[in-house]
Amino acid sequence: MFKELLGLFLLCAGSLLTLLLIGRLLQLRDLFLNQSLGFFDIIKMFTFLSPFFLLLLIPIACMLAVFLTLLRMNTDLESTALRASGVSLYQLLPAPILLAVLCMAITWWISFSGLSWGMENFRATVMDLARSKTQLVLQPGVFNKEFPELTLFAQQADGRSGELKTVFVKDTSRGSQPATILAPRGHVHTDTSEGEIIFQLYDGKIYREEKDGASVIGFGTYQVRMDLSRMLGGYKLGSVRPKEMSWNRLHEYQTELKTGKDVHSREYKLRKVAVEIQKRLVFPFACIVLGLFAVPMASMFGGLHRHWGLLLALGFFLFYYTLLSLGLSLGETGVVPPAIGLWIPNALFSVAGLYGIRQAALERSVRIVELSQHLNVRNLFRRKKADVR
Repeated sequence: MFKELLGLFLLCAGSLLTLLLIGRLLQLRDLFLNQSLGFFDIIKMFTFLSPFFLLLLIPIACMLAVFLTLLRMNTDLESTALRASGVSLYQLLPAPILLAVLCMAITWWISFSGLSWGMENFRATVMDLARSKTQLVLQPGVFNKEFPELTLFAQQADGRSGELKTVFVKDTSRGSQPATILAPRGHVHTDTSEGEIIFQLYDGKIYREEKDGASVIGFGTYQVRMDLSRMLGGYKLGSVRPKEMSWNRLHEYQTELKTGKDVHSREYKLRKVAVEIQKRLVFPFACIVLGLFAVPMASMFGGLHRHWGLLLALGFFLFYYTLLSLGLSLGETGVVPPAIGLWIPNALFSVAGLYGIRQAALERSVRIVELSQHLNVRNLFRRKKADVR
């Protein structure tokens, strides 16, 4: 039984992950087309994105595997034969529990380490792409127009070190007040924390066009910052968000916020960090909660075809995720403490699952399919009696 559960789990997790990654591919199509990535580069980037999706997918895949396996056993009357031979439902529980514990262990690793590992490598890969494209674009003695709203000329340009000599920059990012910048030397590099390309110019002058003429301003150091999203097909990196941080970094960030001076944004950020911490704990335990909840659900809906069972299980998970999303929203707004709002779905489904298992073991659970068929037969019998009269 465990082999069948594991096979169904891998099939469900793989199918759902593929669908989500295809959707992500469509969102990032401009990034991939602009950078002319190869097939293996795309696979590598999707591998780094996978932990972010698996954190949510593993609990639902665990529930689907348990539900579909027991549903098949009920439909094929294997459960009836086992009960007739003296095997109770409690004796069938070790296999689903073992799968749920395995899923919890994987989700636990993703929550504490895998998520930050994947997002850090994904950001690093995107930054390397931007860095390599910048090196290709910066050709010495050529007017480079690949940077949006910037025209860059350097008599000498070192693609590896980023050093520039005799630099001319035409900056039209301010619209009505374009600036022409001349500098004997400069340097270009990428800011990984903010997701920007920075052109650092030294000992130069800025020429601005104005209504009455032009102005000239000298400078010792001048920076031109450009968001990498404008070079990467609109994909925004930005600063590292709480959902991309590791478990230890989340707690460090929480401590930094508590000692910070920005009172207005501090409270909201603290709530977001608290919600993220609870979310990292909720999802691993959701594997056991949803796995056990699927056991009595399969006995209640025994006799359903697999495709209807799949839709039914997805419906229950949608209800679980709706409750979880409500808890997230209430926790971020401060209406309900995150430690309460995010754990309510797990508590409700745990109570329902344990009660359902007890009822199913005592063969007191109501089989919805048989009940509906019984009602259809009674209605048909009443119609025939009415026709006879």
